[in-house]
Amino acid sequence: MGFPLNRSLHNSIRGSDMAGNEARKGRVEGKVALVIGASGGIGEGISKDFAKEGARVILADINFERAQKIAEEINQQYGPNRAIAIKVDVTNEKEVEEMVKKAVEAFGWIDIMVYSVGIVRAGSVKEMPLEDFELVTKINYTGYFLCVKHVARVMAEQHKRAPSRWMDIIQINSKSGLQGSYRNAAYAGSKFGGIGLTQSFALELLEDGIKVNAICPGNYFDGPLWSDPEKGLFIQYLKAGKVPGAKTVMDVRRYYESKVPMGRGCAIEDIMNAIYYVIEQKYETGQAIPVTGGQVMR
Repeated sequence: MGFPLNRSLHNSIRGSDMAGNEARKGRVEGKVALVIGASGGIGEGISKDFAKEGARVILADINFERAQKIAEEINQQYGPNRAIAIKVDVTNEKEVEEMVKKAVEAFGWIDIMVYSVGIVRAGSVKEMPLEDFELVTKINYTGYFLCVKHVARVMAEQHKRAPSRWMDIIQINSKSGLQGSYRNAAYAGSKFGGIGLTQSFALELLEDGIKVNAICPGNYFDGPLWSDPEKGLFIQYLKAGKVPGAKTVMDVRRYYESKVPMGRGCAIEDIMNAIYYVIEQKYETGQAIPVTGGQVMR
């Protein structure tokens, strides 16, 4: 690959930080996590929780300014050199390759990659513009492929140097990757496809010491994917007429809350419980794990 694994930098940073924190060992203590799509919503929550649990975090996003602000917040809370931000367009392979190179240069290696990038363009299949369908596919599906392609090369080299080492690639998928979604074919199709990629990557990359799994959250109502006043799902679904009789965004929200048996939307804590499970367990790969409050059962 041509990416030197900067062990001395990683160890010196880790050692200086851990000296004052020996009393508590985090669940990902000493690991390096690359979170792609980290400038808000689920990706931001994952990045902050990883840092809380002892990881070095690379926050990658097309919105570099926002990702950098979150990285600065992490460094202020948990100490210097805990997080950096990198700008990346996941649909541009050169930028993806450069992102991976910068991540390795910064922290020496990559133990965990989380792909938490996703957009929605809702609407009837009879009316959806081709450019909307293609955009959703490029970001949700092709971008995942490109990031795994380049991260897996680094992880495979790490495994060659340390054959007992195991690493994790995790896609943040969706309950829409487990069942169809009315007037939302582009998104659901890209998420179904993402599970196909996850299963196929899992079979291939096992020999490289890489587990590949997908987490399928239910409705994370408080993140920008749902609540953005201009582009969020609530407003999109209202305009698309996806909820019969809905007149306001709150009507749409109440409708979706009523569909969850547990009576609430998904929270970052729920998602993190699933993420730590796939990292800590030693026997599963290629899984798509629902975190839906009982809305989708497997």
